[in-house]
Amino acid sequence: MDALILARAQFAFTVSFHFIFPAFSIGLASYLMVLEALWLKTGSGLYANLYRYWLRIFAVTFGMGVVSGLVMSYQFGTNWSVFSTRAGPIIGPLMAYEVLTAFFLEAGFLGVMLFGMNKVGPRLHFFATCMVALGTLISATWIISANSWMQTPAGYVINANGQFAPAGSWWAIIFNPSFPYRLVHTVIAAYLTTALVVGGVGAWHLLRDRTNLGAQRMFSMAMGMITIVAPIQILAGDAHGLNTLEHQPIKVLAMEGDYQPSPDGAPLVLFGLPDSEEARVRFRLEIPRLGSLILRHDASAALPGLTDFPRDHWPPVPIVFWSFRIMVGLGVAMLGLGLWSLVARLRRRLYDWPWLHRAAVAMGPAGFIAVIAGWVTTEVGRQPFTVYGLLTTAESRSPLAAPAVAASLLAFVVVYFFAFGAGTYYLLRLMAKPPERHEAEPPHVPQRAAGITPAPAVGTSLQAGA
Repeated sequence: MDALILARAQFAFTVSFHFIFPAFSIGLASYLMVLEALWLKTGSGLYANLYRYWLRIFAVTFGMGVVSGLVMSYQFGTNWSVFSTRAGPIIGPLMAYEVLTAFFLEAGFLGVMLFGMNKVGPRLHFFATCMVALGTLISATWIISANSWMQTPAGYVINANGQFAPAGSWWAIIFNPSFPYRLVHTVIAAYLTTALVVGGVGAWHLLRDRTNLGAQRMFSMAMGMITIVAPIQILAGDAHGLNTLEHQPIKVLAMEGDYQPSPDGAPLVLFGLPDSEEARVRFRLEIPRLGSLILRHDASAALPGLTDFPRDHWPPVPIVFWSFRIMVGLGVAMLGLGLWSLVARLRRRLYDWPWLHRAAVAMGPAGFIAVIAGWVTTEVGRQPFTVYGLLTTAESRSPLAAPAVAASLLAFVVVYFFAFGAGTYYLLRLMAKPPERHEAEPPHVPQRAAGITPAPAVGTSLQAGA
């Protein structure tokens, strides 16, 4: 393997590890905001317990997400210096805006959120939780904007030094053609990922004790979220697919396995073995004309094939083909889980169906797998370009020898598996502990004045756990 393959493998490895944590923390921050709002509105200690339970998990997840993301920015300078030089005037400010807005906002209020429960009033603490949740969404916005610009570049000129530079207003760069669709699809995916984890943890504890009110409440909230959001995600994915067909048709054709043009309507290839050498999908199982119905909303609409485009512009079709099917298949499974839970809810058996709970436990990691499969589809489908149609990946790399890249890749693999393996193990141990059965009241200062004995502070619990 040459330096280019190794550099791509290193970035793929680190970004896959990293994205697991933001995909969880984005949704979990919003979930904590909802829990605290219900806690303050109802005064129920049940929500207080759930807030504390998931706050510990959020703290660990957030920390691992920050640490795993730091090394990615360094790779732009070490392994992808030509890309940094040429695209830096566009990508650099977008990433800086993410730090100046989202990261500072999160860092500024995270301490209050984690350790300020007994030190500030209830409204200020809730405000801190809201700001952390908002910060995670702002962070996603800037990162998705930068990535979307690489997919659908707009608002740029190429200056005398061969660099991409703003052509005028930054609005065209930030709100590039694929940005709104990609942002909505990614944020919903984060919410689904969190709901699946929360639902899986709740189901795990219900299988051991159906009477645990905390487990019942988290399971009910998670299943309700999946029931509502999974169909919305399918619609968002359809809109995103139509946008991608307009701006990156080669990627969509690779996703669908459409090597040959279909003048009378393209089939939907369900399964098969893509063979780019012979430009066909072997052993294909297909539904006639359904591909055109999905992509054009017209069963008879003509679709081009990969053979209509230069072969050196094709991505690795088998990877894109199968990663897309993994993502879609898990999305359908999420929809099925949501509908199953809806039937159980209507029959008042949401907490009494062990097979539903077992299915929820099995689907707990599905969100992480789906988001990684989605990113593989997006990023591998953009190949052979880093800036779509303008700058190839081969042109973007640093002039490094293969042994140097291999050594750093090996170091990343060893450190990541030990460090984040230990962190993941600790997270699983936190999740294995059932929610408190008693209903502790919010430990705010006004309640002390009323003579109510407060529950242990969140900061004290976190420090004891550490």
